[in-house]
Amino acid sequence: MLYHAYELTHAALAPWKAACQIGQQINSSPLNPLSYTPAGRSSAAVCEVFNRLTQRYGKPDWQITETEVEGQAVDVQPEIKLVTTFCDIVHFRKTWPEGEALALPKVLIVAPLSGHYATLLRGTVCAMLPGHDVYITDWRDARMIPTSYGGFDLDDHIDLMIDFMRYLGPDLHIIAVCQPSVPVLAAVSLMAAEDDPAQPVTMTLMGGPIDIRVNPTASIHLAATRDINWFEHAVVSRVPFPHPGFMRQVYPGFLQLTGFMTMNLDRHMQAQVDLYTHLVEGDGDSAEQHKAFYEEYMAVMDLPAEFYLQTIKTVFQEFALPRGTFRHRGTTVDPSKIKKTALMTVEGERDDICGVGQTSAAHGLCRGIAKSKKRKHVQSGVGHFGVFNGRRWRNEIQPEIAAFIADFRSE
Repeated sequence: MLYHAYELTHAALAPWKAACQIGQQINSSPLNPLSYTPAGRSSAAVCEVFNRLTQRYGKPDWQITETEVEGQAVDVQPEIKLVTTFCDIVHFRKTWPEGEALALPKVLIVAPLSGHYATLLRGTVCAMLPGHDVYITDWRDARMIPTSYGGFDLDDHIDLMIDFMRYLGPDLHIIAVCQPSVPVLAAVSLMAAEDDPAQPVTMTLMGGPIDIRVNPTASIHLAATRDINWFEHAVVSRVPFPHPGFMRQVYPGFLQLTGFMTMNLDRHMQAQVDLYTHLVEGDGDSAEQHKAFYEEYMAVMDLPAEFYLQTIKTVFQEFALPRGTFRHRGTTVDPSKIKKTALMTVEGERDDICGVGQTSAAHGLCRGIAKSKKRKHVQSGVGHFGVFNGRRWRNEIQPEIAAFIADFRSE
């Protein structure tokens, strides 16, 4: 019923959206004398803000066409390297000038399966491109996957990570951003227990919930205190017709987006007021920056319900990984088995989603890794998204990760 109410709301708003689109075009047309008056600009701004707040945003493009390697401009083309039912691997292929090809460290960035598309990590990819051969996981919207393809849970996520590392390895460096820190650590642990030759050279975990008991934040309080049955009945819904995933049980992306926005509701409301002001004043640059951010931020996808529920129970309620009770298809996951893979953790000082210490708890679990192969980095002045995007990421965090990868590249 929740999903149907959401769809019905969009349908009910359709006439208002059509009226606002017409109003925006009329009040901003250079042929309309009123468009040059404060009243005209104000009317156009109101219509545009309403349209943007009620718009459904599709999957954004990567918008990555080039990078610079050692002072040389190099064309970049995102291309799908491997296709699976729930996730693809995208390779950012460089087109080198003749004779200029360089052997760069191979890096797989594991994007979070948490509601946003992988393009949210566009800044992460751009910063890594100059010195690395970059791949990224590109998750599919569960709403678009027919039920005939089966389900996808946390065990499947771990299996997929193992498959991806075997496909790209053995000289692979893996970076998990936020949520996939747990399945990536579990996957590497299982590979280490079998002495798999495809074990990654390095593993970087960024802002991930390895042990949420450390410095718990308000954002995880709900997950830790509600019974799993509450989540199943309150937030899980079935995809309505006519989407390809009709009747698939999902955690809807619009609910995840609502949760993110309500955490900082005042800031998001003020941002819409600022957009209105920029439009009225004709501040095009500021308005375009706002539009670019929210077009990406409000583009969300649905998660498979079984993955969401298993993650809530295993990670946020049972604390299975730090307690040593995490099991994958009957096999206990033991991070102390990892010996060959170097470990780095990255956290944000102001992270209100994964508090400081939750990710670095991985160091205590990975007792088999030598101290010389461990790094910790806590970035001052950044929140959760600042860990993998923005100025501090480009100028301070990424160079640390690049140096870490370089230190173990030849081993």
